[in-house]
Amino acid sequence: MDATSTDPSSFTLLASSPSGLSPSQVSVAFSDAYDRIAHSDVNLENTIFEIWDQRSQKNNSLFNGKKFRYGGCALDAGNGSDREPHLCLHLGLTDYRLIGQRSLKNEIIVMLNFRQAIWTFVGTNLSPLWEKFLVPSEDDSVLCQHTSSPLGNGAVVETIDNKILVLQRSTNVGEFPGHFVFPGGHPEPQEIGITSHQYVKELAESINVKVSKEMFDSIVREVVEEIGVPPSSLSTPTFIGISRRNLNVRPTAFFFIKCSLDSQEVQQFYSSAQDGYESTQLYAVPMIEVENMASRMPGCHRGGFALYKLMVDTRKIN
Repeated sequence: MDATSTDPSSFTLLASSPSGLSPSQVSVAFSDAYDRIAHSDVNLENTIFEIWDQRSQKNNSLFNGKKFRYGGCALDAGNGSDREPHLCLHLGLTDYRLIGQRSLKNEIIVMLNFRQAIWTFVGTNLSPLWEKFLVPSEDDSVLCQHTSSPLGNGAVVETIDNKILVLQRSTNVGEFPGHFVFPGGHPEPQEIGITSHQYVKELAESINVKVSKEMFDSIVREVVEEIGVPPSSLSTPTFIGISRRNLNVRPTAFFFIKCSLDSQEVQQFYSSAQDGYESTQLYAVPMIEVENMASRMPGCHRGGFALYKLMVDTRKIN
């Protein structure tokens, strides 16, 4: 791997839709075909459990949860006025460590539902050996076929007075403490009742629709929880692309959202945000200032800003 692979701010754009895609233009193919493939090196596979065991012993608030795994996508650019652009996300299931209050209920859920693949994000993407799990390939789905690669989400939120909302992460978070990020998190399988692939094959079409809806619903939830603004102040999210942080090959889907509040009103709501503990400050700044902050963003979020700039440039042309 070259030096950019270990630069926390380096990124790769896996998909870009500068014109923006509405919910009707984004679909999902949810299948175990997009789950992680175990590595043929048994010793390397064994390190997944070892790393989880080491970290969970050091931190007794470390527990597991299901996430959607990014397995690639197919972008149809459309055909002029005849057909709209369309993106199909290829998603499987993986797991992810969560930090928070641990309870007996959580312990039971973990033991029953996650026994087969309980440690993979911590033991692959976040492992000191993460590069050993990669397969040399120009195809991202092949490159990352042995990693957990949970799909994150992020939103570039623009206020009515044309400021962009940027959070500064708390020093207590596990990844990139003190860095600048856009609000975001993850779409959640359990929000729509998915804990495994066992029962979904007969209901594939309806499950795909539910997962696609969760892609858009989840980013609104994240913005509401992290910024504190009411859902009614937010526009329907527009999908603008997928960015991958080259360090740990971490993928994130990005959306653009317009907020009907001005920056001062947003700051007032932020003071009582539900997930305010994850960040220490909210900035509402013009685009030029975000440019200056981007060097202190994780690569996936720096890539999200690049996707936003492509959208802005496209709108200027049109």
